[in-house]
Amino acid sequence: MNISFKKAYDIISKKLDTWVTDAIAILPNLLLACIILVLGIFIVNRLKRILEKIISRFVKHKNLTNLISSIIHLLLIGIVVFSALKVLQLDATVKTLLAGAGVITLALAFAFQDTAANFVSGVFLALQRPFKSGETIQSKDHYGVVQIVHLRHTVIRNFQGQIVSIPNKDIFQNPLINFSTLGQRRLDLKVGVSYGDDLEKVERVALEAVKQISVLSEFTEPQLFYDKFGDSSIEFSILIWFNSGDQPTFWQGRSEAIKLIKKAFDENDISIPFPIRTLDFGIKGGEKLSSML
Repeated sequence: MNISFKKAYDIISKKLDTWVTDAIAILPNLLLACIILVLGIFIVNRLKRILEKIISRFVKHKNLTNLISSIIHLLLIGIVVFSALKVLQLDATVKTLLAGAGVITLALAFAFQDTAANFVSGVFLALQRPFKSGETIQSKDHYGVVQIVHLRHTVIRNFQGQIVSIPNKDIFQNPLINFSTLGQRRLDLKVGVSYGDDLEKVERVALEAVKQISVLSEFTEPQLFYDKFGDSSIEFSILIWFNSGDQPTFWQGRSEAIKLIKKAFDENDISIPFPIRTLDFGIKGGEKLSSML
């Protein structure tokens, strides 16, 4: 019994001696790893603030600036942690952590494909800045004024007053119209006049009439082009530029154009003919209404 106890005591003593020896041997590395960790995190945190100021000079989107600086901050923190583990000669732990991070990243990528696509699209939109808050845009069937641009979706207010949230992927992958970029917008107004009217006179009267529009652009003159011989009229298009790209200005300019052209044509005996329809009676057609009655 005493022999067994002594043997167990010797084994435990040797094990404790080994642990103490190993602890003493690793103590300098442990101290160095702690210094690397503390000093590294302090430096990285200071660098993050500097990075935010530098990035904000090139990227005007606040959310994107925070995102980029946070990603760089996490990468630098990871480098500091892995460096500390390397000093402790925990290479196997480092490899395990990297492998685990890779597997988790891959799994998340498959699980959140749409979210990732919207996020990446939001990053590109923030960098390219094809539109900003307050501008009038159209993307596919969505048409309205931009309220706010997030990294995953863009919020617009349509012209019925509803708030619409559009995934950034849909905006990035489809044609986008920004009506506010040029600072002006064109109306193509189609009109018809009778075959008996003088076309030179029609052109002169119409162009003079639309020059009275209150929201007319001062940079581009209205233009008139005849399109075709219609069924009951000669049709033309008058191209009118307004001084703003927003929808209320467009509605106002279009309404004024219609009223001014109608008034000018009435004053100058220019007629806008009604559509003419010929009604045929009888099985074979060509019968008069009186004969059918």
